[in-house]
Amino acid sequence: MDNKAMYKLSYGLFVVTAKTDKDNGCITNTAMQVTTTPNRITLAVNKENYTHDMIVKSGIFNVSILSEEATFDTFERFGFHSGRDTDKFADYNDYARADNGVAYITKGTNAMISAKVFQTVDLGTHTLFIADVTDAITISDAPSATYAYYHAHIKPKPKAEKPAGKTVWRCKICGYEVEADELPDDFTCPLCKHPREDFERITSNTKTVWRCKICGYEVEADELPDDFICPLCKHPREDFEKVQK
Repeated sequence: MDNKAMYKLSYGLFVVTAKTDKDNGCITNTAMQVTTTPNRITLAVNKENYTHDMIVKSGIFNVSILSEEATFDTFERFGFHSGRDTDKFADYNDYARADNGVAYITKGTNAMISAKVFQTVDLGTHTLFIADVTDAITISDAPSATYAYYHAHIKPKPKAEKPAGKTVWRCKICGYEVEADELPDDFTCPLCKHPREDFERITSNTKTVWRCKICGYEVEADELPDDFICPLCKHPREDFEKVQK
């Protein structure tokens, strides 16, 4: 089977938000309308996401549809951290609150949909939420962002390989590179905020890229940890393929 055929499917990109003890959200590509009468959508969320547990508990959520005006910091904030140990809305002002009391994103989005869970289906690693649309707001006329647009225009391009003899440390999470003989123990990636333990030493000009076979996300690394999870679609290491560039 040619898994690359899956890349031909069109996916939107969304920030799904929920509220229980706090506001939280995550990046997904799994929201879609399934009926118009009644107006219902489906949303699949990985069970490892804190947003998943919040939707199960509250029964409501909002879907902010990301547009081509979205910037990488939105993906970084809502896609590269866990709401279990991070307040994703701390020092963040680009949101409003819908009538259901849940926050939604106002910058880099073109619409918001509020939904109330009608039924759930256990998909193993994910839960499929079938939900009634309770409200919808148009925010802008900017085109919706697709994965193809994200990779071509939003995702930061990997830096060029450094000349031989230079020591480069590369973040295994987001691909950020820094040139240094050693990294301090308390070094933190300025892009995705992951610690020194998530950096690998690059000593040659060979570039190994791992590509998610589900959503196309790429990360440069010699090897991926066994517990590596795609920061966008939350699929495990088994769904990554090695690509030499």
